[in-house]
Amino acid sequence: MQEKQNENGLVWFRNDLRVHDNAVLASAIKNHKSVIACYCFDPKHYEISSFGFKKTEKYRAQFLIDTIKELKANLKHLNIELFVYSKTPEAVISTLIEKHNITSIYLQKEWTSEEVKVLEDTKSSVDDHVKFHEYYDQFLYHPEDINMSFSEIPKVFTVFRKNVEKYSSIRISEENDSLKKIEGLENDTHIPQLDDLGFDSFEVHPKSAFPFKGGETSALDRLNDYFFETKKLGFYKKTRNGLIGTDFSSKFSPWLANGSISARTIYWKIREFEENHLKNESTYWLIFELIWRDYFKYVSLKHENDIFKIGGILRKDYEWKSSERQVKKWINGETRSAFVNANMIELKKTGWMSNRGRQNVASFFAKELFLDWRIGAAYFETMLIDYDVHSNYGNWMYVAGVGNDPRDRKFNVDLQAKRYDSNGKFQQIWLQEMLF
Repeated sequence: MQEKQNENGLVWFRNDLRVHDNAVLASAIKNHKSVIACYCFDPKHYEISSFGFKKTEKYRAQFLIDTIKELKANLKHLNIELFVYSKTPEAVISTLIEKHNITSIYLQKEWTSEEVKVLEDTKSSVDDHVKFHEYYDQFLYHPEDINMSFSEIPKVFTVFRKNVEKYSSIRISEENDSLKKIEGLENDTHIPQLDDLGFDSFEVHPKSAFPFKGGETSALDRLNDYFFETKKLGFYKKTRNGLIGTDFSSKFSPWLANGSISARTIYWKIREFEENHLKNESTYWLIFELIWRDYFKYVSLKHENDIFKIGGILRKDYEWKSSERQVKKWINGETRSAFVNANMIELKKTGWMSNRGRQNVASFFAKELFLDWRIGAAYFETMLIDYDVHSNYGNWMYVAGVGNDPRDRKFNVDLQAKRYDSNGKFQQIWLQEMLF
């Protein structure tokens, strides 16, 4: 809907922290001569959860700080000022609206319970005349383009994948024009540092498989390097189960998780790579992984809060335990499995773990220790730089046997260690960290 051009728009950034290929930002720019933006480091994201962990630990917090710094700079090129607060959105957005004559708020649509509650509280805090415009913008395949309702999302990934590959198309991004600058605009807000959020500063671990900074430029630099400079994309399927180093996988997930890059941007760059260099099983496989990411988002749209319940979307009634001692041993890398331990120490020291590692430690937690899978999911939420609510809980349900795995399989961590770390090099790197 076209707004009156003399009224200002507000873009409320959440998990869409980019300028390029951002439908929310593009709509605000299209409808207004002048736009401002805001981001909130919501204190609730740094509190202790019901499972006893901080909801966000230092690794993702630093990545987010990097991202917001870059977002602010990139928005300035469009003459959009980013206001940053260390308060809840419901506490500050109403003030921004009044001060800057805001008539419309633009934001990415979220649907999980905590995000919905924040939006409801924010809407309650502002006048009724302010319009909220929400857009689904975190998908590869947009909900309007998949030819099925949320209730029709298949129980099995393969059915979903074949359907969207056959019947759906992927949208092309729009570029943004710069706006008219708001004269005399004052912005005395500041981006917090780690200590403002309650964390000590840290150095990135020298052996980290993810030593990258947050932000849109870093994401695009990584994409260019992985695709066009080193052409590692051409070997992705062969290397993706690796454990050591930066290049065994694309490492896009942290930037995707907070929206520094869109799945569509990655997709169209894969197509460019295929056209100019090479098309093979590896180039397809990265698209395959992006479809998995979409699938977990659609699963959460279909099943809503069941993804957070102990019985999962299957509502299965297993006998789960919650031994604090066993949970701590798993977290600290003190289980019977050296392979599990090495992966857990890597996570603790870096905020990163390979996909192969995640599957193994989660399966061990749920299928061997029989611990309440939601505790493990909550710990991953705390620690992972690339935490994404839909993928995290979708994957944990999957390995715990309460999600979308029709076979309810269990990983044999001993055989997995022999297969993927046959020389023990990965285990050696991280187990020696226990000595420090």
